[in-house]
This record gives sequence, C-alpha cells and structure tokens, in this order.
Amino acid sequence: MRRITVAIFVGALCVAGAAGAQDSSAALNAIKTRQAAFNLSGVAMGSMKAAIDAGGSVRPQTFAARSLARWAHALPGAFPAGTGLDANPGATKARPEIWSDRAGFEAKAADYAAAADKLVELAQADDAAGFAAQWTTVRTACGACHTVYRAD
Repeated sequence: MRRITVAIFVGALCVAGAAGAQDSSAALNAIKTRQAAFNLSGVAMGSMKAAIDAGGSVRPQTFAARSLARWAHALPGAFPAGTGLDANPGATKARPEIWSDRAGFEAKAADYAAAADKLVELAQADDAAGFAAQWTTVRTACGACHTVYRAD
C-alpha cells in the first residue's frame, strides 16, 4: 500500500512539474514572439525611413505600414499575465506596469495602432509628405509606450 501511495505522490509531482514547465515554456514563447515582432517592427520602421529619406513614391511602403499596424492592434494580446520582468528576469524588459496599469498600456497601444492605421492610408495614397510626418507620429507613439512600460 505504501508503494502505491509513494507512486501516486511521485506521479503527482511529475504532472505538477510538467504543468509548471509548460507554463514557463508558454511564457518564454510569448516573450520570444513579441521580441521577434518588435524586431520586425524595427525593420519595417527602418525600411519606411529609408524610403522617406530617398524621396519619391511611398506607395511601396504600404505593406510595411500595414504590417506595423497589424502588430500595433495585436500588441496588448502579446502581453499575457506571467510574461513580465518580475516573473521572467533576464528574458524580457516588460515592466510590471503593463499589468498593473493595463488601461494605460492599452490606451497607449491604441494610440500607436491609430497612428499606424493613418500611416497605411498615407502610403496607399502615395502622400510622401504626409507619410513622412505620420512616420514621426508613429515613432513617437511607439516610444511613448517604451518610456513607461519597458525597462532599460
């Protein structure tokens, strides 16, 4: 009987350990996914800036702008509970304020998304001057989130 009790206890520990590992793995996957998206956003912003600096048509930047806008709309969902700096030291720069001030975080993300949506419209319209000005607005909206919610 004692062997069965010990076996059940060991089995329960293994299941709990596996569940904990899955939770940890899921958190690290969420962190890696959003870090990749942030990197790709940087590439898109760089591509758009190069096009602005080169002059000429900005219509070819529609895809980059649309990709950025889609990420901006998805951004709040990329920060599920348990994926912050406090739970994952060294793996992320996301400050706890993302979760403790969720309304503020979501408002800044919405500002970023609206700015990026406008960038798409200007690219589609091939409005180079408007696109250049809006690119700066998008960059500012992006940075506004980093100032409050990202650890250096």
